[in-house]
Amino acid sequence: MNNNILRVSIIQSHIEWEDRAKNLHRFGELLRRTSGRTHLAVLPEMFSTGFSMRVESVADAMDGETVSTLKHWASAFEIAIAGSFMASENGAYYNRAFFVTPEGEMYCCDKRHLFGMGNENKHYTAGNRRLVIDYRGWKICPLVCYDLRFPVWSRNVRNGYDLLIYVANWPATRRNVWKILLPARAVENMAYVCGVNRIGVDGYGYPYGGESMVCSPRGNRLINAGDGETVRTCLLKKDEMEALRTKFPVWKDADSFVIE
Repeated sequence: MNNNILRVSIIQSHIEWEDRAKNLHRFGELLRRTSGRTHLAVLPEMFSTGFSMRVESVADAMDGETVSTLKHWASAFEIAIAGSFMASENGAYYNRAFFVTPEGEMYCCDKRHLFGMGNENKHYTAGNRRLVIDYRGWKICPLVCYDLRFPVWSRNVRNGYDLLIYVANWPATRRNVWKILLPARAVENMAYVCGVNRIGVDGYGYPYGGESMVCSPRGNRLINAGDGETVRTCLLKKDEMEALRTKFPVWKDADSFVIE
């Protein structure tokens, strides 16, 4: 296994509003295209429902159809899959980021920053921990949408991760912010950054412009997906990232802090 190279695929698509069955079918077919061609496929935020607040009727349990389907896809297509879904657990609801491996291991963490202007904080419980997964020799940190606006939560302390993932339902009206912050996070954290957004219009009438991208640690865009449905793949090279960290070790001068 070559740990220097990680193939990452972005899956940018429309999401059928609150229709789990249709979305599982759609994204299953899109993921099928990556089988044998990638190591990691990344889906948008709440890929199976859209960014809905109707948690009582739409959320899925951890032993429900969404999780079982994700594990089936990862095994059948021999890829890891990242994204988020609307999860119910112990009487509470979460915008839950996931990372599923081909071996059936599943790692989860919950969105830290809930979007108050969309009333997300009235329906969901915020996460209180950050997750870093070790996969194929790469350290990967998955975060969710609005977390992108909060650099302290995203901070790469002493190169604790190599790839930062943001899965999103980021409205088209704020696309310029998305396009600015993703490369900024890559540069300030000296890591690869992958941001995957949806397209189409949601059940509240909000349009989404896509613009999914993968950025290098220098802030260069390795993928810029535009505004249509697409499956795109690129190669991430650890030796190039580590060479930059060695040549220009700004991370050694970073502030230390504790998030409470």
